[in-house]
Amino acid sequence: MTQAEREQENGKEKEKERDKDKDKEQQRGVKRPIVPAAISEPLQEQIQSNFVVVIHSGSRSLRIGRATDTLPVTVPHVIACRHKQSGQPKYEDPWLMRDGLNKPESTEQRQNGLKMVDQAIWSKKMSNGVRRTPVSPDQARSYNRQIRPAVLDSSSRVKWTNTTHHPQFLVGEEALYVNPSDCYDLHWPVVRGQLNVHPGPGGSLTAVLAHLESIWSHVINKHLEIPTRDLKYYRCILLVPDIYNRQHVKELVNMLLLNMGFSAIIVHQESVCATFGSGLSSACVVDVGDQKTSLCCVEDGVSHRNSRLCLAYGGADVSRSFFWLLQRAGFPYRDCQLSNRLDCQLLQQLKETFCHLDQDISGLQDHKFRTRFPEAPALLYQIRLGDEKLQAPMGLFYPTTFGIVGQKMTSLQYRSQGDAEDPHDEHYLLGTQSKQDQSSKSSSDRRTLPRPGGGMEGELLGQGGSGDPADAPRLSGGVGGAQGETELGAAQAECLMGAAESEEQQPSALLSRKTAMMGQFESKALGLDKAVLHSIDCCASDETKRKMYSSILVVGGGLMFHGAQEFLLHRIINKMPPSFRRLVDNVEVITRPKDMDPWLISWKGGAVLACLDTTQEMWIHQGEWQRFGVRMLRERAAFVW
Repeated sequence: MTQAEREQENGKEKEKERDKDKDKEQQRGVKRPIVPAAISEPLQEQIQSNFVVVIHSGSRSLRIGRATDTLPVTVPHVIACRHKQSGQPKYEDPWLMRDGLNKPESTEQRQNGLKMVDQAIWSKKMSNGVRRTPVSPDQARSYNRQIRPAVLDSSSRVKWTNTTHHPQFLVGEEALYVNPSDCYDLHWPVVRGQLNVHPGPGGSLTAVLAHLESIWSHVINKHLEIPTRDLKYYRCILLVPDIYNRQHVKELVNMLLLNMGFSAIIVHQESVCATFGSGLSSACVVDVGDQKTSLCCVEDGVSHRNSRLCLAYGGADVSRSFFWLLQRAGFPYRDCQLSNRLDCQLLQQLKETFCHLDQDISGLQDHKFRTRFPEAPALLYQIRLGDEKLQAPMGLFYPTTFGIVGQKMTSLQYRSQGDAEDPHDEHYLLGTQSKQDQSSKSSSDRRTLPRPGGGMEGELLGQGGSGDPADAPRLSGGVGGAQGETELGAAQAECLMGAAESEEQQPSALLSRKTAMMGQFESKALGLDKAVLHSIDCCASDETKRKMYSSILVVGGGLMFHGAQEFLLHRIINKMPPSFRRLVDNVEVITRPKDMDPWLISWKGGAVLACLDTTQEMWIHQGEWQRFGVRMLRERAAFVW
């Protein structure tokens, strides 16, 4: 057989084999592709950090900047809006004043709080082993009442903001220095960490969002020098509180992507970003802001929902309390009013300059301060102060000194009530399970899983934990740096409110009892040290609690007092459970990680987040948001939505 015949024979055999394989595939129902798939995978887009804007909006200060900036731009988070109609009455959101201060019980509560503060000051010895000698305010009052100010300059160099060109709105310092006689309303869009929605002028959700858009756009244009039309080339990282309002977050994302025009966004929690900014893997984050104090235990980039706590007081309450103490001591600036925004600004500065938490500083001391107001001479005052400088910041540990009555002082993380735009949420999953599956699952969980120690149920009801079906652990997948958030046991609100159960699953008597206890807890104002202990105690395991005690991170500008680190450490060590004193090698309070200012750390963490490779999957793009809406937050957020 010739070579050509052999090749022809081999070709026929191969063709027969291919025909047999084809027949077999057809019998199995497999279709062979006509052309092999050759679709190339999209290349991973390289994110340039200088095209990422990080926004951290506080109640009194807005911090905003590129992720590559060393420091963010910081401006007062306030806007002055011009009246649309002439003769319209002016409106100003209060700064240091708040609801609950003018109740009949307020004065008595404040005095009782001061007695507890004085007792605490006396009970703690100074470093030399001697107890402090209390200083009576009468000693300072007799001196301060004789003081008359000295004129430094007959015409102050501080001027009212020029409004002759009739701008529609003014932002930041310009808004603060608008002449009260001008026809402008003053609005603070964020209060106690949430959008300032109220029944007064400019208090609707639409108006508040419009104010935020005007402020943020103005700062980006003026200070970052990014034209609004170029925001389509930029991405945004938005920091939100640990206990967030889902509706508000959704509206903010909608505003940033669709109204302002950012191409993509990441939403992340302040506490987690604080750990990124400080370089810590795990910490109990204590964020003391101007109007709220939030606490949360963060472990490996995951915020434990059980440990989240928000207290409705902060640095502004300390400033107001300091003013009351100054008045008691004969404050020589007698025209000072809490209703005057420039006086409020002065009180904030006096608090930051004079107040401390150092027990070794005692006795009467003389100080000086200046007042510089528009259309008034610059004046120099002398003042003599004693324990007032220590009593005011100690209000953070004894909140009754703030005299707030009948207000919700503690907030916990509630479960989502659902959203019409997100039909396949956890409520959908619970609703599609059969009742038999739910009952069998809950009973098996109760048998096999340990009860969480120190939860809200255990504290208020005297039980070790909750046995409700909704209190079973849930593991929700995250994205990026936080691959998952494990929640063992019951979050405080879930334990008491039973949000996931229907009334058929939970008896109405038990539900009403839990609701009543929840209301009692939320009306209480925990001191800062007790709140730290409570947040750590709500962690699931002893190992996690041990980590948190050894790394208590204090951020925000509300506790930047001399001696605050040592004072908080002393309070926590004295009050922590005895069992943990043996387990924890070293309780540590960190106030200035890497020598950074505490108010900067969370923003810096957002900038670090922009540079991480693990954040690539967390970006929500404008087109995706337009198509899927709030569902993208559930899919892409690095925390359980």
